[in-house]
Amino acid sequence: MPVRRTLAAALFALLSLPVAPRAGGDAPARPEKAAPKDAPSEMESFQFVLLVRAPTWRRLPDAEAEALQTAHIGHLTRMGELGKAVVCGPFGDQADVTLRGACIYRVGSAAEARALAEEDPAVKAGQLRVEVVTWWVGKGYVTFPKAPPPGN
Repeated sequence: MPVRRTLAAALFALLSLPVAPRAGGDAPARPEKAAPKDAPSEMESFQFVLLVRAPTWRRLPDAEAEALQTAHIGHLTRMGELGKAVVCGPFGDQADVTLRGACIYRVGSAAEARALAEEDPAVKAGQLRVEVVTWWVGKGYVTFPKAPPPGN
């Protein structure tokens, strides 16, 4: 489908952008709202939500799968319209077929992004589960020109 390919290409392009380098080795655990201590002085955070096939996933009849997909896309569209999710898209050509897609949220905490992502009808139906992390990037390195500005 052209729309799916476009979304996947956009996600790939987004994740291929250069980000500000971080000095040192592995980052220690840190509060969600504070920039890493060894990070460049100006950073911003996003919440990266990975959509993964749930252990309870099952093949659905075509009509049920189509209705659930429509509801899933509707949820993601609403998250975008509310300014919560700035980009979402499915994966393709991945070795691990349980990895289904990702969204980048701009909500301020992994807990809030998780709560929003778990409202997805596909998650509620047990077809998907979510993994959420806070992603720190240099301020201004990543922009989302089609997403509403924060707080809109």
